[in-house]
Amino acid sequence: MPLHCSFPASRAERAQLAMALEVLASPKPGNVDRCHDYPETRIEHFLVSTLAARASLEAIEARRAGLGRLIEDAVGATSCHAGGNTHFGAFILLVPLVYGGDLLGTCRAVERSTVEDAVAFYRAFALTRVRVNATDDLDVNDPAAMDALRDRGMTLLDVMVHSAELDMVAREWTNGFALCSLGARALLADPAPRTAIARVFLSLLASELDTFIVKKHGSALAEETRRRARAVLQGGETVESLDAWCIEHDVNPGSLADIMIGAIYLALEAGWAWDS
Repeated sequence: MPLHCSFPASRAERAQLAMALEVLASPKPGNVDRCHDYPETRIEHFLVSTLAARASLEAIEARRAGLGRLIEDAVGATSCHAGGNTHFGAFILLVPLVYGGDLLGTCRAVERSTVEDAVAFYRAFALTRVRVNATDDLDVNDPAAMDALRDRGMTLLDVMVHSAELDMVAREWTNGFALCSLGARALLADPAPRTAIARVFLSLLASELDTFIVKKHGSALAEETRRRARAVLQGGETVESLDAWCIEHDVNPGSLADIMIGAIYLALEAGWAWDS
């Protein structure tokens, strides 16, 4: 009699699986995958972060705290290695998605976020190295910013609205998690689930301006990355040459990697047969 395995049976398990499947997918031009690492951040760091996240993901599913504190706790729990930031952006998406239970519940949860959620979110930045372009007095590296949040009565949703123009992960909080949902639908429709993640990632890279690249290198190089991804889809360039170009120019579409984790999670929630 064949053994029956119910994994992943819970939202926490599906979130953990999404984190693992994203980093193991290959090729994903410019990002850590099975084929290459960064000088300071390796695939092992992402996998350790995925394992270390389990208790935090279970706390999120159980709604044991507010969204901001849950993000802070998840970031703290996964800052247990020397590889720097691995999943900060992913938790910005996974926490409300796992907490909400479905998209309607997620949108309601973000609408109910509080000022203390925003303060806890700002505290989370101190736990890891995350690239941020400060544009005003709400600089996450400035301790006075938390006082400014309280003085203005800014909730965590308000912070995401404030950041949405420059950060596509924050933007998901303002648009009903549109890109995560788009990616999930593409995964569900792909006839070859085993290799679907890399294809969906490339399609998003060809259509979206990755805001992590913008923060790191400016909009011109981000647009060039998008143009080259389109060329791969149109047959004018290979994914291998795009990957080599990204590595040569230190281009890593980190925001889209976070979006993909959210997309994989939503696909798993919808019953995606990832191992077929």
